[in-house]
Amino acid sequence: MNNITIGQYVHGNTWIYKMDPRVKIIALMLSMVITFIIPSFTLMAILLGLTIIMVLTTGIPFMKMIRGMKALLFLLTFTFIIQIFNIRTGDLLLDVDMTLGWVSIAAIVLIIVLYNVYKRQFKYRSTMFLLMVFSLFLVQYLLPYGKIWSYDFMVYSDGLFRTGFLLFRIMVIILLSSLLTFTTMTTDLNNGLEAVMKPLEWVKFPVAELSMMLSLTLRFIPTLLEETQKIMKAQASRGVEFSESTLKKKISQMISLLIPIFIISFKRAEDLANAMESRGYIIGEKRTKIDVMSIQYLDILTIITLLGLLTVVILMNTGVIYAL
Repeated sequence: MNNITIGQYVHGNTWIYKMDPRVKIIALMLSMVITFIIPSFTLMAILLGLTIIMVLTTGIPFMKMIRGMKALLFLLTFTFIIQIFNIRTGDLLLDVDMTLGWVSIAAIVLIIVLYNVYKRQFKYRSTMFLLMVFSLFLVQYLLPYGKIWSYDFMVYSDGLFRTGFLLFRIMVIILLSSLLTFTTMTTDLNNGLEAVMKPLEWVKFPVAELSMMLSLTLRFIPTLLEETQKIMKAQASRGVEFSESTLKKKISQMISLLIPIFIISFKRAEDLANAMESRGYIIGEKRTKIDVMSIQYLDILTIITLLGLLTVVILMNTGVIYAL
C-alpha cells in the first residue's frame, strides 16, 4: 500500500503549482488524446522523454512518481510477455527452443517459492520480481530434461516495438495523471473540475455535485490508506501476519481488517457531512469561492503548445506530415 500514491498532494512552489487548475485538467485531457493518437514508436519515446524532463522540473521527487507505477508492475510485465508471444511480424531477432519438463517445472516451482519466502528481505522488490520472471524462462532453456512440451520463443522487431510503444503510453499517462494530483490541492481540483464541466449544466447535469464527489474521493484515498496501515500495524503487534499464513487464515484476517476500515469510513463520512452542513453547504445551491481562478501567460502558452502538438499529430495520422 505504500506504493499507492494517487490522491496525494505534494507541497511545492514551482511553475506547475502556479498554473490554473482548469488549465491543468484541460492540459491533461489534451495530453492523453495526443498520447493515444501518436503514430510511431520514436515519437512516443520522445514524448516519454519530454514528460520525464517536465516531471524533473516540477520539484516533485522522481522516485515518488516511480513508486506509483509499482502497483502496475505485474500488469506491465504480463502485457509485455503477451505482446511478445502474439506478434509475429517484422524481422526475427531471437529464436530459442524452450522446453517444459519435469525438471524445469520443479525449478519454476522452487523459484516461485523462494521468491515469495525471501522477497520481504530485499529492498528493491520490483527488481527481484523482474529477475524472477526472467529466471522462469531461463530454466526452460537451460533444463530441457524430462520433456513434456516444447515451444519456440521468438522475438520479432514489430513485437518489440509495439510492446515498447504500449508500455511507454501507459507510463506517460500515469506520470501525467500523477502530476495533476501531486500539484493540485483538493479544493482547487474541485473548482477546476466544476469549471471545466460547467457547459453540462445546460442539460441539467449536476456538475457541482459530481465535481465535489470526485475531489472528495481523491482526497480520502490517501487518508484511508493511512488508516489501513495503522490497523495493519496494530494487528501485526498482536501477532497477525498478513503475508505468511494459510488461505483460510488470510480470509479471516482480511475480514478483521475490512470491518474497522468500513467503520472508520462511515464515521469520517458522517463527520465530513456535519462539517459541510455547519458551513452552510446545501446540495444544488450556488456557492461563493474564496479563491478566484485567473488565467496567466503560462496557462495560455501551455494550451497553445498542446493544441499545436495535437494538430501536428493529427496531420501525421492523415499523412499530410510523415511520421518518424
